[in-house]
Amino acid sequence: MWSDVDWCGLVSAEEEKVAFVNWINKALEKDPDCQHVLPMDPSSNDLFTAMGDGIILCKMINLSVPDTIDERTINKKKLTPFTIQENLNLALNSASAIGCHVVNIGAEDLKEGRQHLVLGLLWQVIKIGLFADIELSKNEALIALLRDGESLEDLMKLSPEELLLRWANYHLEEAGCGKINNFSSDIKDSKAYYNLLNQVAPKGDEEGIPAIAIDMSGIREKEDLKRAESMLVQADRLSCRQFVMPADVVRGNPKLNLAFIANLFNKYPALKKPENQDIDWSSIEGETREERTFRNWMNSLGVNPRVNHLYADIDDALVIFQLYEKIKVPVDWDRVNKPPYSKLGSNMKKLENCNYAVELGKEKAKFSLVGIAGQDLNAGNRTLTLALLWQLMRRYTLNILEDLGDGQKVTDDTIVGWVNDTLRQAGKPTISSFKDGSISSSMPVLDLIDAIQPGSIKYDLLKTEDLTEEEKLNNAKYDLNLLILNFYDFTFY
Repeated sequence: MWSDVDWCGLVSAEEEKVAFVNWINKALEKDPDCQHVLPMDPSSNDLFTAMGDGIILCKMINLSVPDTIDERTINKKKLTPFTIQENLNLALNSASAIGCHVVNIGAEDLKEGRQHLVLGLLWQVIKIGLFADIELSKNEALIALLRDGESLEDLMKLSPEELLLRWANYHLEEAGCGKINNFSSDIKDSKAYYNLLNQVAPKGDEEGIPAIAIDMSGIREKEDLKRAESMLVQADRLSCRQFVMPADVVRGNPKLNLAFIANLFNKYPALKKPENQDIDWSSIEGETREERTFRNWMNSLGVNPRVNHLYADIDDALVIFQLYEKIKVPVDWDRVNKPPYSKLGSNMKKLENCNYAVELGKEKAKFSLVGIAGQDLNAGNRTLTLALLWQLMRRYTLNILEDLGDGQKVTDDTIVGWVNDTLRQAGKPTISSFKDGSISSSMPVLDLIDAIQPGSIKYDLLKTEDLTEEEKLNNAKYDLNLLILNFYDFTFY
């Protein structure tokens, strides 16, 4: 006999499979490289078979974070067990590079179609894509969601999930309806969805966008399932029916309903950027590549809570402590204040954590943290916070190299010496240091890869002399994808 927990898990997995298959079928329907497996039948196990050669996963990663994978590095034709393995490694390491937690997932798991692992990884990839534009730096109209007494900083600290909930309640309030507290139990009767669709549907007041009048008659259906179906018919008129079936709404599947709402927001935010508010627009900056690299690295290690905003989400140092443990620096958790923090004195508790984090860095990790105090981490000082994160990532990478080298201590000089020895043996030019100007062309790195795995570099795809900035970038994309494919722990560089 199945227990209630087992049965609910099976139902949820089946719902996710159907939702993801439909999403992938739509997203990749015109991609010529995927026609050998598309369209997939959502009622079958096509998804788990289709994931076996790595192509679908590579494509979905690029949809979520464009240009993550250089198409030239994906094996697409005359696939062999070896080239399939390359695709799967490329997909997994690229997923990690965009912030997915893939520690317990291997290429064999994807090849064999292990359902819970495939679904878990796909959800992470899809979610990253759905959430990509749900932040102030990419959608300044979100400022319309500011509440009385709130600062811009308060809004910028909200996670994508929190912003979506606030967005939904903003429109429900405009419609004169009660607010919801979640995308599970509070949406089961579909009434909030009906009112939300009615609010965000085009009204015909924007040039070139015809009005779509939502038929609200279905809200009076007596049965929840019929009401949900009627609501989804209206959502389909907005091309926003993806991710949920009527039963998913009625059961309150939180994952799929979150995806449904995120997709609706991305297509019809129905927000206008305030014009008369006294707002310092210059303070709304998107994250830099360096910041995104650190954030994705932390998330790939499975830190909890997930880091959505680099500085705001580590202001209590809890994530920093987890990173210390990843680099084998012991943390005395009895000294750590843990959430939920009381309103009175909460910042003091966070500051105490940050002070301890700096203490660990100086005394246990032996980092160079001159001029860095706990207050700097707590306040989100960019330069000083990045200085600590850089040393954490560096130590993490060096630890991996030491493990591979049977515990031998590794320094910059050790790495440069090994690089040059390897290049000389292959008859290729060497470098003077990590500051060598030739590295900007990517050729030393590509030569190194070819020296380690002869014949792995397709030099005919590259420009090697008198490079423009665009050609350097093109080489770098190829270079990074080969590193991701063959040498995962260099991904974040």
